[in-house]
Amino acid sequence: MMKLLLVALATSFWTLIASAASHLSDGEIRKVDKEALKLTIRHGEIRNLEMPPMTMVFQVRDAALLDGVKAGDKIRFRAEKSAGGFVVTEIEVAR
Repeated sequence: MMKLLLVALATSFWTLIASAASHLSDGEIRKVDKEALKLTIRHGEIRNLEMPPMTMVFQVRDAALLDGVKAGDKIRFRAEKSAGGFVVTEIEVAR
């Protein structure tokens, strides 16, 4: 019984991880503005925001997200709507 419970918990954990990763959108960084904490991204569909592909400027609250990214980088990212606009909350450089 305990073994079955552990298998169920492990399966649920990996399903949650896969679900979170699927909420990342594909994009390409066009411009990094570290002073203004902004990124210009040409992106595909952003499903969680019901947004079609386009190029737009996103805010970044955490300046550390801008470290290690530059114009031309292909990325996967998460964006959320905030009172002041759209904010990037996670970035992964695509490999």
